[in-house]
Amino acid sequence: MAFGAWSFFAEMSDRYHPPILPWDGHNQRLVSSVHPRDWKNPIAASRYNLVVIGGGPAGLVTAAGAAGLGAKVALVERHLLGGDCLNVGCVPSKALIRAARAVASVREASEFGVIVSSADPANPRTQPHNGEGLGPEDQGVKVDFGKVMERMRRLRADLGPHDSAQRFAGLGVDVFLGEGRFTGEDCIEVEGQTLRFVKAVIATGARAAVPPIHGLSAVRYLTNETLFTLTELPKRFGVLGAGPIGCEMAQSFARFGSEVVLIEAGHGILPREDADASAVVRAAMERDGVELVCCAKDLRVSQFDDVIHVNVDSHGARRELRVDQLLVAVGRVPNIEGLGLETVGVQYDSKGVLVDDRLQTSRKRIYACGDVCSRYAFTHAADFMARLVIRNALFHGRAKASALRIPWATYTSPEIAHVGLYEKEARERGIEVDTFKQDLRQVDRAILDGETEGFVRVHVRRGTDEIVGATVVAAHASEWMGEITLAMQGELGLGTVGATIHPYPTQTEAIRKLGDLYNRTRLTPWVQSLMRRWFAWQR
Repeated sequence: MAFGAWSFFAEMSDRYHPPILPWDGHNQRLVSSVHPRDWKNPIAASRYNLVVIGGGPAGLVTAAGAAGLGAKVALVERHLLGGDCLNVGCVPSKALIRAARAVASVREASEFGVIVSSADPANPRTQPHNGEGLGPEDQGVKVDFGKVMERMRRLRADLGPHDSAQRFAGLGVDVFLGEGRFTGEDCIEVEGQTLRFVKAVIATGARAAVPPIHGLSAVRYLTNETLFTLTELPKRFGVLGAGPIGCEMAQSFARFGSEVVLIEAGHGILPREDADASAVVRAAMERDGVELVCCAKDLRVSQFDDVIHVNVDSHGARRELRVDQLLVAVGRVPNIEGLGLETVGVQYDSKGVLVDDRLQTSRKRIYACGDVCSRYAFTHAADFMARLVIRNALFHGRAKASALRIPWATYTSPEIAHVGLYEKEARERGIEVDTFKQDLRQVDRAILDGETEGFVRVHVRRGTDEIVGATVVAAHASEWMGEITLAMQGELGLGTVGATIHPYPTQTEAIRKLGDLYNRTRLTPWVQSLMRRWFAWQR
């Protein structure tokens, strides 16, 4: 690598943004899109209708949408356009998850009468789901982890042009690469230029949280921002935190062949989800070889040579675990440093920029959207919050963030997806609900696909078919949730869902079956008595 290229590459990195490694052709192609080394910032206009700080999903949607409506827009990004989602989040993680699912599919092929040539049907050690936590090679599968990661980098680079500086400049956005900082109530300074604005949007996102664990600062640990730089599969892989990121990566690396231990301070995994839903995923992860150490207390870490030692109390017993790589996945913290928020009086706390229901900050000219101000740390949530900000900031709209129906999914196998209220939340709000549940073991397509782990559950307001919340646990639960969210957004009740014809056989027919369950509740004893009299009269 030429010194000039490395120098530029190193300059892009800071304490919040590690370098993109390895510096191969794919990553060079990615960076050429999202932070081109020869980029020259434009001469600032005299005044902008909108200046957006942050080029992740929230900022990109805000900038593109406003420019498309004819506004004069500036977009400021200090690191990589595309934000976490493209570079170190949704895109690379789902590429790894897909590869891990391919491993699992081959491993489980014998269930469908397909014998992998290197597997011995008479040898139980080569058969799936034997509970021994065997690596893929023991199960007739060989994983080339280097190629898995190379594929991820290639696909990520392929997607880079969509978020590129060139594309947004072509959309009419003035793209400034550099540190943006508020210096007045209507101006932002970046790379020696002052951008004056009518309205501004803070969309700087969030980064991986680093917990105050004894010894962690002296250990070579990974976060989502460095995980995807790996080129060799760790033999022993430790994960701190059994939230979505921790569970997704723990299961994937176990399927690749790592010996995985997942450490969680609470009981079980995915504490946000219903206990029975997370239990289904936990069983699947343990079957894939993930060892769960929950109720972890007094965690201490240290490193000797290349081995990381994790000392932890679990259920009253002290354990020492040894791993080759340690992923820290315990939450997110907002990117609010260095923005000059104090200078202009924008209020914030440890959870991010404070906004009202219209996403307006304590300064009427300045709005915020995305992970920097929301508890919904999802790309799709950032997208729709950005659309709301465009209406409110540029057109004096009154659209409310609380009106958004935001579903989410955890991409384990099986997946968990949710929208609306959990039953506990409904009770806390004084909402009485009726609950309908359909087990996938009673759905024909799920049986034929060999994907019977899971269920779909819907809560409706008691005495009505108004959907107030739903949870799906299924192989592709994330794909199901759109139908339920659409019903809620369009104020279509569960009865209407039940009256909607679904192709047979499909797994989503489980949702229609819930409609049937609801409709049966309308057949009250009084109605049944009336119907018996009617039919008796006809005889």
